[in-house]
Amino acid sequence: MKAPVSFSSLAISGIDEFVFGHCPRPVTTSAGLVIGDGIVYPELNFTLPAMQISGSTMPEVRAIYSRMIDDACDRAIQLHVAGLVVEFELLPELTREPSWGAEVTALLRERLEHFEASHGLKSVLRVTPNDVREFERPPRLRSGPLWESMMASFDRCAREGATFLSIESTGGKELHDDALLYGDLEAAVFSLGVLGSRDMEFLWKKIVDIAESTGTIAAGDTGCGFANTAMTLAQNKYIPSVWAAVDRVMTVPRSLVAFECGAVGPSKDCAYEGPYLKAITGCPISLEGSEAACAHSSPVGNIARAVADLWSNESIQDVQLLGGPAPTVSLEQLVYATRLMNTATARGSVEARFLRDLFAASDSSLDPQAFILRPDVVLRLSEEIVQESTAYGRTRRAAVATLAVLREACNEEELILSSRELKWLDRLSSQADELPEDEEQFIDRMVAKTSVESVRLEDYDLATGSMK
Repeated sequence: MKAPVSFSSLAISGIDEFVFGHCPRPVTTSAGLVIGDGIVYPELNFTLPAMQISGSTMPEVRAIYSRMIDDACDRAIQLHVAGLVVEFELLPELTREPSWGAEVTALLRERLEHFEASHGLKSVLRVTPNDVREFERPPRLRSGPLWESMMASFDRCAREGATFLSIESTGGKELHDDALLYGDLEAAVFSLGVLGSRDMEFLWKKIVDIAESTGTIAAGDTGCGFANTAMTLAQNKYIPSVWAAVDRVMTVPRSLVAFECGAVGPSKDCAYEGPYLKAITGCPISLEGSEAACAHSSPVGNIARAVADLWSNESIQDVQLLGGPAPTVSLEQLVYATRLMNTATARGSVEARFLRDLFAASDSSLDPQAFILRPDVVLRLSEEIVQESTAYGRTRRAAVATLAVLREACNEEELILSSRELKWLDRLSSQADELPEDEEQFIDRMVAKTSVESVRLEDYDLATGSMK
């Protein structure tokens, strides 16, 4: 078992070193691809069309995945791709029945090896089991059939050919959704900085153990279930964008726990907190933006590219478009996007930084969610976060510092906010000022407010005697 890592300073402190395709701690794979050593690779994520998944339909499931990967690899060869990362996100059914997910993993691995042997296409496979624990309410996080199926899925997929292991874990989300809708900063901090971070530590120690025993790579997690939910709610005008932006930075300490437990990257594509993880850990990250519009809209389509080491499409269903199967079309879009970044890198560091700055400038002034991904802002806030040593302290500091940075940006007219957004900036700042520095005091206060019907606090190593 790896010894825990503590991050008290930034791995990347200078803006000139903070650019796409480069990181201090590249990840070398058995296939020969090195992530973060100068080349941004496309990461293709695809999934099934709407269909029933059962024992009787598994032959069809395998056939669809086989066709998707073959078509995509054929197009990658035609486009002279130097290397390809493929992500297989297991649907809930493929996780709850571990043998099914393992079958598809083995199939994808075999097809990727075929294209390497026949055409020299270097590739690696990321496998992301579904966090099926949330299908029991309140979630049972550390025991029971769903937990056992999920961990068996990790182990079996690792043994069947995964290169990277990831997950979109959801511990703490049972309180976070309501916190977003009610604008409750205190509850969101409890969800992310206490509950979610404790679940991450328990879960990622297990994942790292599996990776070590199977020769795979523990890659990373994502705050997708938290901050991407906030992003979608803001997109639909249910919550203000400043709230979604603050929530995004508050996911950083939670996602950082995976790296403290031994993950080495590349982080998950939907982890838009990735730039912060890269700055703090020096590990490579996967990101998504404009090419992820097939899965969801966002205000960060260009700025997300600024420091990416892998560039992903999020996920796309196997449907037919005029240009061909949707996964193949998506792969082509990713190839052209990464080709531009790699061409800039080949021209020199000045050109690469210029392109990075164009990516950032095109989005950063239009939405606070984009502004907090501006590379210089990421470094500034990351420096604040690592001043604290606990997940709660880091989450609290993230909220306070992000609100201050957004207010400063408005005052200097780097970011234009509506009157409604400005009122929310004041409201959230008032709540942040009430967060105690003492974690135990905060936990006692939040436990007393928490209903036994909503969360199993014992799964977070918290006493339940004072719960409502």
